[in-house]
Amino acid sequence: MGKITGFMEYERSEKKRIEPLIRIKNFDEFYIPLQDGERKEQAARCMNCGVPFCQSGMILSGMMTGCPLNNLIPEWNDAIYNDNLQNALLRLLKTNNFPEFTGRVCPALCEAACVNGRLGKSVTCHDNELYIIETAYKNGLIKANPPTVRSGKKVAVIGSGPSGLATADCLNKRGHLVTVFEKNDRVGGLLMYGIPNMKLNKSVIERKLAIMRDEGIEFKTNADVGNTVDAEEILKDFDAVILCCGANEPRDIKVSGRESEGIYFAVDFLTANTKSLLNSGFADKKYVDTKDKNVVIVGGGDTGNDCVGTAIRHGAKSVIQLEMMPKPPEERTENNGWPEFPRILKTDYGQEEAIAVFGRDPRVYQTTVKEIISEKGKLKAIKTVKVEFTDGKLTEIENSEKVIDADILIIAAGFLGTKKYLPKAFGVELNQRNAVKTEEGKFATNVPKVFAAGDMHIGQSLVVRAIAEGRKCAKEVDRFLMGYTNMI
Repeated sequence: MGKITGFMEYERSEKKRIEPLIRIKNFDEFYIPLQDGERKEQAARCMNCGVPFCQSGMILSGMMTGCPLNNLIPEWNDAIYNDNLQNALLRLLKTNNFPEFTGRVCPALCEAACVNGRLGKSVTCHDNELYIIETAYKNGLIKANPPTVRSGKKVAVIGSGPSGLATADCLNKRGHLVTVFEKNDRVGGLLMYGIPNMKLNKSVIERKLAIMRDEGIEFKTNADVGNTVDAEEILKDFDAVILCCGANEPRDIKVSGRESEGIYFAVDFLTANTKSLLNSGFADKKYVDTKDKNVVIVGGGDTGNDCVGTAIRHGAKSVIQLEMMPKPPEERTENNGWPEFPRILKTDYGQEEAIAVFGRDPRVYQTTVKEIISEKGKLKAIKTVKVEFTDGKLTEIENSEKVIDADILIIAAGFLGTKKYLPKAFGVELNQRNAVKTEEGKFATNVPKVFAAGDMHIGQSLVVRAIAEGRKCAKEVDRFLMGYTNMI
């Protein structure tokens, strides 16, 4: 425990954000880190609890609370306070392959479970994590460290999202020969194309990938296994195959006029935007231009928020975000006590920017699309209706229809599991949730030497859970290959 009275002496202080009206002028990251001395004070607020719920990674009331990676948070907070960056880095990397990613995009499940947050304000675990890894890069502590001994075993990882990269990293460090197959033109999966640049700058991903390549991992892009790459050849050439292709089958809306021009799935909208940004700085025009357009987004989650921020940066005339659920409370309710993840109102960066630009919160609650109105095949407007849940069923509220001008409609309503063509190519069974079927807590599929991890295995979830999945899967694969494992 860095400072016994730190949690009483120092107030919580988060890294600052560039003002909304300034940051929307570009797609750069917009956080301003604290100074080293300020960060030490934040680390000093950690109480080194006897039972550190921050690192528990438990499921409570159907939601994850505490870090799924079981990050050793009190230990590296103590090291930050005592100016021992080397030890802080060692303790952080012991449980997390990619703190430079989670320190940017994780919703901080650790902070929701922090004991300090029970009656006051939680420790800035999320910001502290990012401080450790970025300071380590700055000081030259992050270098390629390829294994000195190779097992001779060959492993194919299909998909290069967070679970695929974590699995590959762990198995490569163990000494296996790892090849990662990615269907897109760049490595990173969800990290590269599913998360906007202002939230996770792609140079951060490329920096880490360069190290992984130097450590011996081979990456093959434009390799769509089950389509342009033969699954049978992979099964023949590798000793183990791990499927980490995500849950990327988007949930659609089934209403009249759905075929109209101007309607996009969020994943396609965000992917096209990032590709155009990286390829040409938008000069190629191969993105969905929202300039002077009325944009409606269906879905109130993180992806919907990313679409809000992206549309605003391109100069949207208006942005409305539809959410079927009621507006969350601003404080915890009695049936949502600590250390459960708080089901409270969260105004994220995109909504904050919409408020600054348009003078109002873009979210409209308990509302869904009833009809799409088009003119000569092009989207013109949408008819919405208020809804409520009655006895567990979604019902429309009478006389609540409303017509909203819309030039672009973006569907960010979640996902329905994995794309089926790749599991089919390997003969892998799926469960009722359209995820790869395995024994509970295991990763081996019904096909010998084929494993699955990440969202493809557990359904749509968080980057931090995908990394945890990849690490656990790697351990099972190592045991399969070697007959035992010494992986943590």
